[in-house]
Amino acid sequence: MSPTHAMPLIGIEEHFLTGAIRDAWTAAGLAASDPSVAFHGGAVEARLLALGHARLALMDETGLDMQVLSLTTPALNDLGRRGIDLARQANDALAEVVARHPDRFQAMATLPLGEPEAAARELARCVQVLGFKGTVLCGKAGGRHLDDPALFPVLQCAATLGVPVLLHPRTPDAAVRAAYYTGFTPAVDAAFATYGLGWHYDAGIQFLRLVLAGTFDRLPELQVILGHWGEVVLFYAERLVAMDRVAGLQRPLARCLRENLHVTASGMFLPHFLQRAAAVVGQDRLLFSTDFPYQYRPGHDARRFLETCGLDDAAKAGFAHGNWLRLTAAQGTSTARGTRGE
Repeated sequence: MSPTHAMPLIGIEEHFLTGAIRDAWTAAGLAASDPSVAFHGGAVEARLLALGHARLALMDETGLDMQVLSLTTPALNDLGRRGIDLARQANDALAEVVARHPDRFQAMATLPLGEPEAAARELARCVQVLGFKGTVLCGKAGGRHLDDPALFPVLQCAATLGVPVLLHPRTPDAAVRAAYYTGFTPAVDAAFATYGLGWHYDAGIQFLRLVLAGTFDRLPELQVILGHWGEVVLFYAERLVAMDRVAGLQRPLARCLRENLHVTASGMFLPHFLQRAAAVVGQDRLLFSTDFPYQYRPGHDARRFLETCGLDDAAKAGFAHGNWLRLTAAQGTSTARGTRGE
């Protein structure tokens, strides 16, 4: 990596979209079941689709040296077998982007999570052949929570390959929205169920379900990333660890938080949130991100937060880039059985 700045700044949750995936969402009628689809229009859509100079210019403006690109919500989770070709096409396109700008972009694999075995094979291909740094999983897939046994091969593949899994929010099910997030105007209902609160509860719950299902007992090396300073989980850690009394886990929740979880900012540039995250997971598990394009703000915003976040120089360097480089340093050195990417 050839940094623009003396202290390189890597954003590890920076999103993209392809025209083919956008059209597949439309063809599947996802806008009727997931209000977040409507968020990907206008200037946001233009920024999601841009994977060249327009994006680089905004990165330079905010002070970001590198973006780790990942598909935005709702991903391919509800597209079934149609997602297999879409994932491969998106990943090949990302590989070309990274090849054109290797000092500015890295990539997280897009997976057809509704087809778990195919998803595991695609993850292996992306890591072993394309050099991707991990994958993003976007909430439930085809009605399955991420702890569903059918999805275990994907998590197992990530653990074996030594790559992290970013758990990204997605909109809660319609029944959940109807029970908890309605009663206002349609615009307020949609905001309440998504970026206001629902997205973040949903992502945090997916992580907790993995813990309570014993996923980290079976895959102690698996590394998960939560955005938005831990998707509410870290702020209720004291209450959540009480479940250890009944969960029967070999690996208690507090240990999972400190050994299996990394946390990223997602553009929420709040020093007191950073301090809370560091207290729960440790400074060496803090990762930087801007949640592009949703949290993009002009005025050298990302660089300014790094400079004023309150960490000492060593911890600041870890937060900016060192923790991510260490997390992804040993990836792809082993092959997940049954998931080779030939």
